[in-house]
Amino acid sequence: MKIFITGGAGFIGSHLAERLLGRGDRVLVLDDLSTGSMDNIAHLVGRDGFDYRIGSALDQPLVSECVDRCDVTIHLAAAVGVRLIVEKPVHTIETNVRATEVVLNAVAKKQKLTLIASTSEVYGKSAKIPFSEEDDLQLGPTSHSRWAYACSKALDEWLGLAYHREKKVPVILARFFNTVGPRQTGRYGMVLPNFAMQALTGEPITVFGTGEQARCFGHVKDAVEAILRLIAAPAAVGNVFNVGNDEEVTILQLAERVRDAAGSSSEIRLVPYDEAYAEGFEDMLRRVPDVRRLERTIGFRPRTPLSEIIADVVADQRARLAVR
Repeated sequence: MKIFITGGAGFIGSHLAERLLGRGDRVLVLDDLSTGSMDNIAHLVGRDGFDYRIGSALDQPLVSECVDRCDVTIHLAAAVGVRLIVEKPVHTIETNVRATEVVLNAVAKKQKLTLIASTSEVYGKSAKIPFSEEDDLQLGPTSHSRWAYACSKALDEWLGLAYHREKKVPVILARFFNTVGPRQTGRYGMVLPNFAMQALTGEPITVFGTGEQARCFGHVKDAVEAILRLIAAPAAVGNVFNVGNDEEVTILQLAERVRDAAGSSSEIRLVPYDEAYAEGFEDMLRRVPDVRRLERTIGFRPRTPLSEIIADVVADQRARLAVR
């Protein structure tokens, strides 16, 4: 089987490409390297069955060519990271919505199976825990650019489901919850690699807000496993799935655990949201996935313990420091 991955030089995409090649599939990657990196796929270049294009998922002719050459499309290309989203809302909206439209238009012509990556952000300010795929979405005001990402990814989902219902395109939607692991960069505000790097360099570990907000972190290897099982499951087509671990931790507790894992003496410093991002920035107290639908459909749920996830991220950041 040949798989086309948009955003394939990114964090999740590179792990997915590696796993697919390892099981004997052929892989075609497309990435504009705006947030992805050639470093993530350098070890794959030259391997039998691997090919890549440097270009944008907004390029309709290029995307159509790649889709035509492959059996399955996995659309991961998107604006990522809270800092990037807050600072560049136009880029966020245009990249997320237009790129998904381009991909769906291409796959619709040949009825190619497609998985579209979405996010837990679509649940917005909902206080109903855990989040279930059929829950109502509750977003903040349009005056806060923080919600542009959530809205754009929700529109991606509606567009994907519309193509499925109206044009019979086999589409699967996956809502990822804080996927982390080796190769993830903290450049755009990803909390765990940032904490790990700060701890390893002895800098203050900066926790935004009160630190009482809680999140669930899933290992990238579990996210990849879920993707592979979803595209192999006929029952997954036309449905939305939460993909994430349901082990919950406060951000303050996370900072403490990362510091311990790194053997660091860094202080933990609380930074108000207004200083970290912008005035009026809103965050959610909890975000926990209900993964029963995922487990029923593919017989798998992410279970890698947080202790192992932290150890892998700390090891990855330590390796980065060693080659600076």
